[in-house]
Amino acid sequence: MNYLNAFLFAGIACFLAQAILDNTKLTPGHVTSIFTVLGAILAFLGIYEKFVSFAGAGATTIISNFGYMLYKGAYLGFQEQGIIGLFSGLLCYSSCAIAGAVIFAFILTLIFKPKD
Repeated sequence: MNYLNAFLFAGIACFLAQAILDNTKLTPGHVTSIFTVLGAILAFLGIYEKFVSFAGAGATTIISNFGYMLYKGAYLGFQEQGIIGLFSGLLCYSSCAIAGAVIFAFILTLIFKPKD
């Protein structure tokens, strides 16, 4: 059942993103930004945590999870260190995801050639 929930959640998110791309003039960068901000807003409202418990990896591998991680890191940093922790917590909680994205993007650029 966990696999089905993860597949459905991520599939619906991808369907929504593709529908936005097909029916508007927004670019993939716009849609990525929208989903990241939406993840942070849902985390603020306490809804995204329920998505993570329901969908598991389906909710933690899509781009809206990055907004959730940024919010959660800032919130935890603020609780521990005050206003300075608000800014330092942003990167402490999500640094692994950022580093992974940079490293894997670099490796893929070595393997694949872009089309002209």
